[in-house]
Amino acid sequence: MSEVVSKATQKMDKIITGLETEFSTIRAGRANPAVLSKISVDYYGAPTPISGLASVSVSEARILVIQPYDASSLKAIEKAILSSDIGINPTNDGKVLRIVFPQLTEERRKEIVKQINKYGESAKVAVRNVRREALDKFKDMKKKSEITEDDMKDYEKQMQKLTDKNIEKIEKICGDKEKEIMKV
Repeated sequence: MSEVVSKATQKMDKIITGLETEFSTIRAGRANPAVLSKISVDYYGAPTPISGLASVSVSEARILVIQPYDASSLKAIEKAILSSDIGINPTNDGKVLRIVFPQLTEERRKEIVKQINKYGESAKVAVRNVRREALDKFKDMKKKSEITEDDMKDYEKQMQKLTDKNIEKIEKICGDKEKEIMKV
């Protein structure tokens, strides 16, 4: 039975990790190499992440420099960035690409906060779905007389505590990201 709880815990941890990863790609007016993590470049017919083709560094607070290991891949990287949804055009000097992150406007900050809250809500729903799945398994086990009524109540309490803890984590992560966006 604790196997069900441990699987639910693992699933909830993955949801939290996924949310943190998603938030690392949201740009906050500062250069952050993570914004490029979802972009893949068509390199000799194979989709390749930018980090596999170039070194990505932050040269100044708002400038990201992409230096390809192979100079011939510069155009392909530029094309991939232009066709992505990050909304920033790189400048190409023939050797490196520079991405200058503009200061965020108040309107754009509010849009990003809405996006953050949407991701947060999705994560909460996912956590609640994991709880529901676990409770369904406990009910099946109760039906099959594998666990007692008291065991089931204990597991339900355990799952509720786990769910509440993870919902709090999600709210804290969202709140922290919101503060980061609004103070920039």
